[in-house]
Amino acid sequence: MQHAVGSPLPPPRPGHGPDAGWSPAAHHPGPQHPGPHHQGGHPGPAHPPTPAHPPAAPQPGFAGGSAGPAAPPPPPPPPGHAPAAHHPAPQHPPVPPVPPAPDSTGHVRLPPGAPVAVPNPQPAAGAPDPAATTLAVLLIGPAGAGKTSVAKYWADHRRVPTAHISLDDVREWVRSGFADPQTGWNDNSEAQYRLARRTCGFAARNFLANGISCILDDAVFPDRPVVGLGGWKRHVGPGLLPVVLLPGLEIVLERNAQRSGNRRLTDEEVARIHGRMAGWYGSGLPIIDNSHMDVPSTARVLDDVLARAIASPPQW
Repeated sequence: MQHAVGSPLPPPRPGHGPDAGWSPAAHHPGPQHPGPHHQGGHPGPAHPPTPAHPPAAPQPGFAGGSAGPAAPPPPPPPPGHAPAAHHPAPQHPPVPPVPPAPDSTGHVRLPPGAPVAVPNPQPAAGAPDPAATTLAVLLIGPAGAGKTSVAKYWADHRRVPTAHISLDDVREWVRSGFADPQTGWNDNSEAQYRLARRTCGFAARNFLANGISCILDDAVFPDRPVVGLGGWKRHVGPGLLPVVLLPGLEIVLERNAQRSGNRRLTDEEVARIHGRMAGWYGSGLPIIDNSHMDVPSTARVLDDVLARAIASPPQW
């Protein structure tokens, strides 16, 4: 029984065919469709398929579509093998390198923190306004002096972005294995204090590198300059402005009694720390006696002290 096949391909039109660079063999042959049927459903006469030939290779020195004698067609492929499709290599211009996609998460990459420099006094006629200046302040004082309360209030009421960094808060990040000095001062507690100071200094430098002021609070002793004030100067930079908050002993004892947890010290320990803090008198650092001041009043006095410190940085 003879099956119907498609009609023979029409002859190529001008501009089409092997001489125009187009090859029928380059297209994948689809399924064969039966030819036209006679009335009654009987198939028409079958026609043998026309063999497809790849385009002739261009002659040396001539383009594919140039006029000239055509090369003889290659012999037909053996039965059972389809002719290989010929795809000329596409010519594309060089693609420039694609830059990396920008970070779309909104995260701001922090620049490397550098030691903060000494602030330059503003050229205004009056005293510089510390509330509008990027500053790094170290608030020093014994336990119960009100350092944390004053630092938070001062940072909350500035006209420029300001961060508060508390040494005790960072030190208490250590949960398991926390070395509490109340149970005895040893090498472990000393190491955790040093680690907390370095961590606070690193955080302060990153804040300042991004235009955010910071105020740190710590009970720095004057009789240990290498570990205390000298350590903060190394961690933050020479532009750090230290201010001592030193009320009377009775006020310190009263405020310490209102504390709870490991922040509350014994009266003997508070008196010992307060006595050591008295060494700041005569050191050249500004000292604020806030014995009879509330937190907002102490913050206003701190602004006045910082304005003078910016105009004439202390030597320490």
